[in-house]
Amino acid sequence: MPRSGRRTSGLADDVYEGLAGFRLAMRRFLSFSEAALAEAGVTSQQYQALLVVRTAPGWQIRLRDLAEQMLMHHNSAVQLVDRMCSAGLAERIPAEDDKRSVLIGLTANGERTLESLAKVHVEAMLAHEPLLAESLSRLRQVTEMA
Repeated sequence: MPRSGRRTSGLADDVYEGLAGFRLAMRRFLSFSEAALAEAGVTSQQYQALLVVRTAPGWQIRLRDLAEQMLMHHNSAVQLVDRMCSAGLAERIPAEDDKRSVLIGLTANGERTLESLAKVHVEAMLAHEPLLAESLSRLRQVTEMA
């Protein structure tokens, strides 16, 4: 019986170690990300929206699709886009096929900002790769043996 006097669960210690390692790597990455975004004057939501727009066909996306991919209500997406437009990161573009619809695109400043942030995020992700890979590998091994 463990020192705490509590009974052990049915999961192996390696499962908890794998989960803890994975969460540690994610916390380190997210902490880095928040600092990098703050330094660039961009919020986490704005960065995610820049990524969504950049990966859309033609680097433009309908507002409703942005809201869907960001897992937010339409009104919240409108407010987010308003802030991004005010910050010079994005622009509204009237849709040619539907006059009621609006496309969101990146400004030149938004493209530069995203590229700069993406570079440092990739570097940070790769720096945390060993802990993430080890943790996931440990979880795979333990669960496959169970």
